[in-house]
Amino acid sequence: MNYKIFSLIIGFTIWLLATIAFRVYGQYFFLTNNHTVMIGIYLAVLPFLGLLAAWVFNKYKLGKLQAIQSSVIMVLPGMILDTFCIEFFPLVFPNLPETDAATFGSWLMWAYATVLVFGLIRKDKKVRQET
Repeated sequence: MNYKIFSLIIGFTIWLLATIAFRVYGQYFFLTNNHTVMIGIYLAVLPFLGLLAAWVFNKYKLGKLQAIQSSVIMVLPGMILDTFCIEFFPLVFPNLPETDAATFGSWLMWAYATVLVFGLIRKDKKVRQET
């Protein structure tokens, strides 16, 4: 499997698991009125998604340009699908108050930007030929 297909699968899988987690358990951890919890949620994204992105890049020995492509491919499924999740927030996340939609959208943009930045800051390595 080439890195582009793998990146797409990883991106979709992370989106699906995160969406399920927020739909089922979001009311227990997405506490928008608790600044400490929210800062923690924003900060937790950095190492988790950074390590995930680096794992994909290293698994396929991607150079800088390929890492950028991989990161874009990873975030696209979620960005497309989360457009509908935000638009239909009360239906997708009935356990969260509708007033949380803006904060949720902000957190999503932060998460997607994190993956993209890790692709951009990748050091150029010996590029593996795409199969």
